[in-house]
Amino acid sequence: MHILDRFKGSMLGLAVGDAVGAAVEFMLPGTFEPVSGMRGGGPHQLRPGQWTDDTSMALCLAASLIEKREFDPKDQMERYLRWNTKGYLSSTGYCFDIGNTTSYSLGRFERTGEPYSGPTAPHTASNGSLMRLAPIPLVFVLNPAAAISRAADSSRTTHGAVEAVDACRYMAGLIVGALRGAKKEDLLSPMFEPRSTGLWKREPLTPAIAAVASGSFKTKSPPAIRGTGHVVKSLEAALWALHVTDSFEAGCLASANLGEDADTTAAIYGQLAGAFYGAGAIPKAWLEVLAMRDDIVRMASDLFELSGSEGSQDWIPGEDA
Repeated sequence: MHILDRFKGSMLGLAVGDAVGAAVEFMLPGTFEPVSGMRGGGPHQLRPGQWTDDTSMALCLAASLIEKREFDPKDQMERYLRWNTKGYLSSTGYCFDIGNTTSYSLGRFERTGEPYSGPTAPHTASNGSLMRLAPIPLVFVLNPAAAISRAADSSRTTHGAVEAVDACRYMAGLIVGALRGAKKEDLLSPMFEPRSTGLWKREPLTPAIAAVASGSFKTKSPPAIRGTGHVVKSLEAALWALHVTDSFEAGCLASANLGEDADTTAAIYGQLAGAFYGAGAIPKAWLEVLAMRDDIVRMASDLFELSGSEGSQDWIPGEDA
C-alpha cells in the first residue's frame, strides 16, 4: 500500500468515525438502535456525512500546518477561535458543539494571547486534543521523536493535563507506526514505539496512559470499556475497537455503538484505523456522503507533501525516535 493512501485514510477515517458516531452521541449503551452505517441524526440533527467539532478542529490544525509550513501554536489557536466564533471549517457553517475544556482555553487565549492555554488540573483531562491529533503524526512521520514531541505541544494549546498530553504522545507514536506499515500485532503490543529506542523509559507515560499502552484494552470488554469524554477511557476504547475487529467498518461501528461520547471515540479510532487500513478500506457509501470529502482528501495530500514522504511506501527510512 502506498503511504499516501494511509495519509488519506487517517484524515478520512477521523471524519467518517466522527460522522458515524454523531448519530448516538450522548446516548447510553443499550438505549438506542445500534448504528449500522452512516445515518445522521443525533442530538445535533446532522445530515448523514456531517461531522462535529472533532473534525473541524483537526482540519483547523491541518490547515495551520499546511499554510504556515511549521508548527505555530498561536495560529492553531486563532483558527480554533475562528471555527468557534465564525464556523470556519464546520460541516454546517457554524459551531454547534464545543467541549468545556476547549471553550475555557479559547477564552483564556482571547484574553491573554498565550497559545498554550490548556488547563493542567487532572479533572480537565478530556479527549478534545486526542480527537484532532492526526495532522501532527502525518506531517512528522519521518521523525517519530518530533511527532511525539509536537503531539504533546498540540495538546497543551487546549488540554494541558498530563493524561491528555500523554494520550496524544502515545497515539502519535501509534499513527506513525501505522503509516509506516507496522503490523496490527506490533501496534497493539505493550508500550509500542514507532522505533525501538527506549523512549517510554526515558520519558515515561503517566501511569493511567501506560496502563492502556500496556494492553488494558485486551483484557476488558463493555461495559468496562466505555466511550466517555475522559481521555484515558477514550484511548482505551479506540484501541479496544481496533483489537477486537478486523476491518475499518467493523471497528468504527464498534466504537460508535459504545454510545456516550460516540463521535469522539469513533474519530479517535478512525484516525488510527484509517492510517492502518488505508482510505481504500473505508466503505465507499460512507465516503460518498461525507461532508467536505474532497477538501479533506486535498488536505491529506498537502500534509503528505509537507511531510517529505513523496515517493516513499510503507516503512519509511526516517530518523531515529
